[in-house]
Amino acid sequence: MNPYKTVAFHTLGCKLNFSETSTIARLFEQGGFAKVGFDERPDVFVINTCSVTDHADKKCRNLVRRAKNKNPEAFVAVIGCYAQLKPDEIAEIEGVDVVLGANEKFNILEYLDKQANGGKAHIENGHIKEVKDFIPSYSAGDRTRTFLKIQDGCDYFCSFCTIPLARGRSRNQTIEETLDVAKEVAQTGVKEVVLTGVNIGDFGQNGEENFLQLIQALDEVEGIERFRISSIEPNLLSDDIIDFVGKSKKFVPHFHIPLQSGSDEMLTSMRRRYLTNLYKERIERIKNVMPNACIGVDVIVGFPGETDAEFLKTVEFLKLIDISYLHVFTYSERANTTAMRMDDVIPMQTRQERNKILTHLSIKKKRAFYETQLGTSHLVLWEASENEGMMHGFTENYVKVELPYDEQRINTTESVILQEIGRSGLVSVGIESDMMLVSEDQVSD
Repeated sequence: MNPYKTVAFHTLGCKLNFSETSTIARLFEQGGFAKVGFDERPDVFVINTCSVTDHADKKCRNLVRRAKNKNPEAFVAVIGCYAQLKPDEIAEIEGVDVVLGANEKFNILEYLDKQANGGKAHIENGHIKEVKDFIPSYSAGDRTRTFLKIQDGCDYFCSFCTIPLARGRSRNQTIEETLDVAKEVAQTGVKEVVLTGVNIGDFGQNGEENFLQLIQALDEVEGIERFRISSIEPNLLSDDIIDFVGKSKKFVPHFHIPLQSGSDEMLTSMRRRYLTNLYKERIERIKNVMPNACIGVDVIVGFPGETDAEFLKTVEFLKLIDISYLHVFTYSERANTTAMRMDDVIPMQTRQERNKILTHLSIKKKRAFYETQLGTSHLVLWEASENEGMMHGFTENYVKVELPYDEQRINTTESVILQEIGRSGLVSVGIESDMMLVSEDQVSD
């Protein structure tokens, strides 16, 4: 007899983690649990961790402490990437009952009787080389958008990254199986699906199926208005993929393409699988096919050996290419990575200063991109969030816009004209149907 009735979740890290938390939440609901908020004194707390974000141990400890303050009798499970990489470290945290690795987290209901023994949590995590199953997942709870996991793991061993150690080899379901999950998502009523994974462009791993074939098939799924590609490696973003998105019915003109550095020397040291010439070619191809496309870029600052001159190459390269915004990451050391053993460590203060420089550049790039879009017509998908009487949404090419709050508009798409950039950084819009009515009234007069 299960003594637990309610469960709460807290997710750290990426969109992939959020999709997996939602899937695990559905397992609990099928097991008779009611999902409640983290502060509502649940019987079970599930903390899904990340190995990429800084201070993973500190964040995990704080969440466990917060959980036990809410309910000292609660069962606390810690799962995810950090749990796979450092289970013993987590098991020593006071209040944790069970630690579950990459495979075991999807069988969490089987471990709810594994109480901490002698102050140390019970650990279940197999060797990452043994993790071969692909567990399909998609996020829930957002009426507008779902993150659909199409791929997991990574066969690239970049010198700064722990994800292959936390998630294992690259793997996925077949296209047919993935379509079945997408059709299930379509039944939930969401309008937009974001394809997510660790290295989604590696779908099929050079087998009989590939990422292009997948998106061609997804383009035919009924009940979903938009598909968005979350992040794809530049060496896997082929001309055929770009050209297909350009003419697609449902895939939107928005790409997020990791760069990490604008220095070829740094890219080689990071063990990336491309150089700046190829990256530049990808950007130019996208803009030739889709002039209004939005392009986001990941960059790491302060990697070992990044001299002032090498950092300046990144700054100049980013100024040169036609991109829309940056996600800037300050390099931080990760155990069991090649970069940990490298010389020429950059002082943390320097890393933080470089982050500020690129963050400022990102603000300028986004503003410049938004300005190119003013006066143009787009379809906006309105979201449920409300802030000071305003609601927001995103155009297909990821311009964030706002309008006075109207509940009737939530999870609907509407044709708008982008008018001006407000003080909030969001773009105000005019509704095209309203403008047509005004025009017709003027004609009738």
